[in-house]
Amino acid sequence: MRCISRAKSAALVCVASISLFTGGCIGGKGATPVTAYELKNYNQDLYQGKLYAEELCVAQNDVALEGYTEDTELHSAALFDLTGERVLYSYKAHERLYPASTTKIMTALLAIENANLDDQVTISGNADASSFPADAQVCGLAKGEVWTLRDLLGALLLYSGNDAATAIAEYVGGSEEAFVNMMNRRAQELMANGTHFMNPHGLHDDNHYTTAYDLYLIFNECIKHKDFVNIIQSEAYTAYYTDVDGNSQEALFTPTNLYAQGEVDVPENVTIVGGKTGTTDEAGYCLILMEKDSSDNPYISIVMGASEKPVLYEDMTSLIEAIPSGQQ
Repeated sequence: MRCISRAKSAALVCVASISLFTGGCIGGKGATPVTAYELKNYNQDLYQGKLYAEELCVAQNDVALEGYTEDTELHSAALFDLTGERVLYSYKAHERLYPASTTKIMTALLAIENANLDDQVTISGNADASSFPADAQVCGLAKGEVWTLRDLLGALLLYSGNDAATAIAEYVGGSEEAFVNMMNRRAQELMANGTHFMNPHGLHDDNHYTTAYDLYLIFNECIKHKDFVNIIQSEAYTAYYTDVDGNSQEALFTPTNLYAQGEVDVPENVTIVGGKTGTTDEAGYCLILMEKDSSDNPYISIVMGASEKPVLYEDMTSLIEAIPSGQQ
């Protein structure tokens, strides 16, 4: 599988000249008619007057990977070579699934794109940790505390705080509802048209879903931002905030993924930059990661819907082991 190249076009709606197909790139001169994914999901309004210059890996169908055995306990998995613009592996990548906390990569993306990360955010009652279910992952935010948006992102991406997600959504969008509308609009702009969000954190809702391929599209956009990468690659993040009494406080957040915690070994010749976990009863165990090979070439790997945490990491490790040796 190769990539989709969206050439710059300032005044042309180029639908008729776009092509998605197995084994090549599209865009510019000589492009063939629209097929499959973009034909099915095309939204003309989003193409009008837009500039596209990114190259995206595309997989219409499942793509086998030599040496990797498909796990029938998984709902979906994929491996993308960003430098070679190839889909190395794809298993049910377009199947709609619940994303759980992998949702938060979109929340982070919108914060980075639409706000100053040094802005001060006052925590509302909706974002107070006590307003979430007892089994929900929270950072312990309290109404009236003041945090920087950057520190809330650290809590969101490393520790997966649902309260941090709500605080970010309310600040960036003005309300959680308005922010969710922003999430869905941005998903469409990224051609993540198998995705529909209902909240900024990923706590279960039957109408909140995505696909492994859509997560790749969103994550691929996220890692273009240095602030995002700096946070996900951190071994720990210290946040500084003001409590309700006006006192300066700090909180330490560590990653939720077991590679970063040192509980699961990273395969040789590969560096895991970072990523995002997600777990609910309905979603199962999910993980999206950015890796680099020995030549610093980037990859994105995704596993969704694993039945148990050990299964998640066994299958993710198998995917990572399949990353080719670095090449110049």
